[in-house]
Amino acid sequence: MTIKNGLTIIFLILGLYLILDMRDHNFKRAVDACVAGSQKLEKPMTQKEAKKFCEDKISNKK
Repeated sequence: MTIKNGLTIIFLILGLYLILDMRDHNFKRAVDACVAGSQKLEKPMTQKEAKKFCEDKISNKK
């Protein structure tokens, strides 16, 4: 029974790590997509401006 409990705890910790790691990955992909989309606006921004703007907008949505 102790081995079963230990394995459950190990899988739980591993799962939480993967979820938290993927959240950061998804945020980066969303920012990249936003930056790419901002290049098609009437008034294009520099890449730094677009990245800051997108990070602020995406962070506020959470």
